[in-house]
Amino acid sequence: MPGNSFGTIFTVTTFGESHGPALGCVVDGCPAGIPLSTQDIARELRRRRPGGGGPATSRAEADEPELLSGVFEARTLGTPIAIIVRNTNQRSTDYDALRDVYRPGHADWAWEAKYGVRDHRGGGRSSGRETLSRVAAGAVAKRFLSEYGVTVRAWTSAAAGIQVIRPEDPGFSLEEAEANPLMVPHRESAERIMERIETLRAQNDSAGGIVSCSVMGLPPGLGEPVFGKLDARLAAAMLSLGAAKGIEFGAGFAAASGTGSSRNDCPVPKDAARLSPAVPALRYQTNNAGGILGGISTGMPLEFKVAFKPVPSISKPQQTTDRQGAIRELIIQGRHDVCIVPRAVPVVEAMTALVLTDLLLLHRCDTQIRIST
Repeated sequence: MPGNSFGTIFTVTTFGESHGPALGCVVDGCPAGIPLSTQDIARELRRRRPGGGGPATSRAEADEPELLSGVFEARTLGTPIAIIVRNTNQRSTDYDALRDVYRPGHADWAWEAKYGVRDHRGGGRSSGRETLSRVAAGAVAKRFLSEYGVTVRAWTSAAAGIQVIRPEDPGFSLEEAEANPLMVPHRESAERIMERIETLRAQNDSAGGIVSCSVMGLPPGLGEPVFGKLDARLAAAMLSLGAAKGIEFGAGFAAASGTGSSRNDCPVPKDAARLSPAVPALRYQTNNAGGILGGISTGMPLEFKVAFKPVPSISKPQQTTDRQGAIRELIIQGRHDVCIVPRAVPVVEAMTALVLTDLLLLHRCDTQIRIST
């Protein structure tokens, strides 16, 4: 499938550039009859929009979606769903000095090496603003998943070198994550991270961090062996995000230093809770694999983390090269995030929802085929 499209049955094609007139997506393969409104999409876009304060860029975009097709009387028609969001606050002149200069840590040179041309205004398609289209499509997928009782929640679990408490620790609250601009589920941790980010802002520097994601209500059996495994599909989705540099499921890299006796998870059949009262506790205490075994969901909570590098657009003097190969000193101007992690939270949720919706539809096809035969 081309690089701007995603999915097998539930497919998404995104379009638009950071400083172009608009961005958007076309979602195809969504079943008919799913409740969906413009407000559903707008709610998700507000969670990632720029100009929200805290560590975010000062670029102020309303990010109001227009639902062009595929929905009638607030329900999907089963036809392609087209969504568009118009850019209203571009300041392309901020990038005039970058027309012949490659920014350190960006895709400028790699993009030009591939295509022979690039949009120097904010990076074009390689800009983080491209994720707007993913979040819009993810809003559709979330509405589909809600019909199956599946919920996807992500949060900032580390930023600017500061770790946040774990879900099992006292004081952890996903409601708190939605109440602060850092998307941190712990007030004291959020205050410490914000203080560190403001220090970095004063130093014209930036920070990275980690987004954690948990999926509840996911049925067992999702994932397509051998090359379409659930964890492989999720890894590809997360690493398609420009700033993402690593992913781990469950115990992740820590499992490499453990033993089989300490890292093996106990399978939990769907009706196990009826057979043994100890099973509900077991479901949450032994999830080293993050809810995936053999590339297929087990019915346990799906848990993973994604690492994001520091924002490369900083106002410190840096050395770089231009089109002629000359060494240049560059100070990047414009409006940029100090830490992209909080705005990546809804993007991680969106990409997770897109993968799960596609695999759930594939699983539904497989189940129907087995029943019919």
